[in-house]
Amino acid sequence: MQTLRQVKVGDTVKVVKLHGEGAVKRRIMDMGITKGVDVHIRKVAPLGDPIEVTVRGYELSLRKADAEMIEVE
Repeated sequence: MQTLRQVKVGDTVKVVKLHGEGAVKRRIMDMGITKGVDVHIRKVAPLGDPIEVTVRGYELSLRKADAEMIEVE
């Protein structure tokens, strides 16, 4: 299992599954990260948090903890 946090800058991956419960999972889905969507890793902050990604045509910043809940291939 590979998570969004482990993906290298410049790679594009497809979301396989969202882990997490309740409000956290709902917030991630509300940002447009759902099963089957492509996510491109744009850049990572110097200390590794946050991660900037492009999803559905817009830029989004995710915390490492949230990126860890997103399983990709």
